[in-house]
Amino acid sequence: MAVTALIVAAGQGSRVGGSTPKQFLTLGGKPVLRWAVEALRGHPSVGSVNVVIGEGQQPAAEEALEGLDGIRFVPGGQERADSVLAGLASAEGDAILVHDAARPFCPPQVIDRLIGALEFFEGAAPVLAVGDTLARADGELRDPVDRSGLVRIQTPQAFRLPALRDAYARWSGASPTDETTVVRAAGMRVAAIDGDIALEKLTTAADFERAEAMLAARLVARTGMGFDVHAFAGDGPVMLGGIAVPHARGLAGHSDADVVLHAITDALLGAAGLGDIGEHFPPSEARWRGASSDLFLGHAAKLIRDRGGLIDHVDCTVICEEPKVGPHRSAMRERVANILDLSIEQVSIKATTTEGLGFTGRREGVAAQAVASIRMEIGR
Repeated sequence: MAVTALIVAAGQGSRVGGSTPKQFLTLGGKPVLRWAVEALRGHPSVGSVNVVIGEGQQPAAEEALEGLDGIRFVPGGQERADSVLAGLASAEGDAILVHDAARPFCPPQVIDRLIGALEFFEGAAPVLAVGDTLARADGELRDPVDRSGLVRIQTPQAFRLPALRDAYARWSGASPTDETTVVRAAGMRVAAIDGDIALEKLTTAADFERAEAMLAARLVARTGMGFDVHAFAGDGPVMLGGIAVPHARGLAGHSDADVVLHAITDALLGAAGLGDIGEHFPPSEARWRGASSDLFLGHAAKLIRDRGGLIDHVDCTVICEEPKVGPHRSAMRERVANILDLSIEQVSIKATTTEGLGFTGRREGVAAQAVASIRMEIGR
């Protein structure tokens, strides 16, 4: 069965607060939309992913999904149903998964159950039983409502593609809030499969807090170490922590020889189990000659966040007799924090000497060692 995933991401998300639509806000360091797309795109049954976006939202969507190939953007409409109809026109294959971008976490088992149900039904939706006592209210509690047989309907919802198109062609009511309403109104059957608490929708700021807590519970702490050294050569200044530190001599290296950023980069890559800086930026490649080490550190941070990881803290010790690090420590911390998108409190820069011993003691160069603390899912 060829399946298209249609992710509806055209809303404004005003109840969260702020001017940024909620699908472009970050969750665990990654945009909500990216979580939703990666969850469906990574399932073996999904052949293509179409994302419905609102007017003027394509730049934000492209930034959120940077590096993900094969994503098709579709202009949406005024109402949710208008956006789904636009997406339906672009869909191909036998079946379609219609999903809200505001539900970032979708377990693969839910998709398995949805697609399996299409063998016997025109559609399928994940549902959760209502566990709370229900009652009517108008500022005061009124009569209770029997909750027997009541469920909460989630997305993604799966449909045979021709069936959903036919159902929408026959729909004449007000704008529906989901596709099961349209399909059932056309006399077709929709299976109710087991949903998942992970599929809860993000609507308010409190929902984001809950999702962050749930995400954090899935992560385990990991630690990495990094070390780098460069000899003095040529004219200054010296690049340390992304800052040009005045000095008579510079440091020799294929890139800008920033030992601080190199050591922190290796610490982050080590914590994530992603090799070392030389594997990602080989000194044998001319394109990295003289490159700013900001690129290396930013790349390591992106790799971690793309895997759902969080960077908690980085600590670097600069080892040298000269230049003096103290006057530049605050600027270095601020620059590293900016590159990693962290608060300055999450970055520590220290300095020491070797009491005149070794190559740093002889003022032949500068060394740095770093430790990084991150959290990632087991197996990522």
